[in-house]
Amino acid sequence: MVKYGLDYTRCRWILPLLLGIGVIFGIIALAGRGWLESQTLPYVHQASLWESCRRPGEGGEWTCESLMGYAWGRAAAATYLVGFILLVICFALAIIAFAIDTLRFNFIRGIGGLLFVAAVFSVMGLVIYPVKFSTEIEMTGINMFSWAYGFAWTTAIMEICLGFFFCCLPNYEDQILGNVKPTYFYSSP
Repeated sequence: MVKYGLDYTRCRWILPLLLGIGVIFGIIALAGRGWLESQTLPYVHQASLWESCRRPGEGGEWTCESLMGYAWGRAAAATYLVGFILLVICFALAIIAFAIDTLRFNFIRGIGGLLFVAAVFSVMGLVIYPVKFSTEIEMTGINMFSWAYGFAWTTAIMEICLGFFFCCLPNYEDQILGNVKPTYFYSSP
């Protein structure tokens, strides 16, 4: 953003926009039923962060079991949910930080630190879920962790990457605010 001469006033909303996209991906992951799905016919297993559903055959009725009955299910849901709530708080703080005319760079570094904490909670939930699910729940056939689980990992990766951006942005405070004289690499013959 700084090196190639992009103006701060034009690019100031890129980081909050990316945080907003991360929030949308987190909502999709929390609401999605595709954390685990059967990969081959007959499609007999489907799970979300909250419940595991199975059916006896191709035309049968789905029966669902809540994962909140398991301690690991509550732990996975709670840790991922805490990470998501911290992400939403970071999104609100970023909107406030970038809406102020005089940018507070220490405030922005704090948002980056909070994003790293959110990433730790999200990754804990994303590691607990598949490890305990595959050992505690009986699975039939070939199963795969699917699209909603992928959205959850995308959210966690965005939290980590945006945490770096928010922490490193204050290092370029003078360049962003235009307080540095341009350097010309031209010498006369």
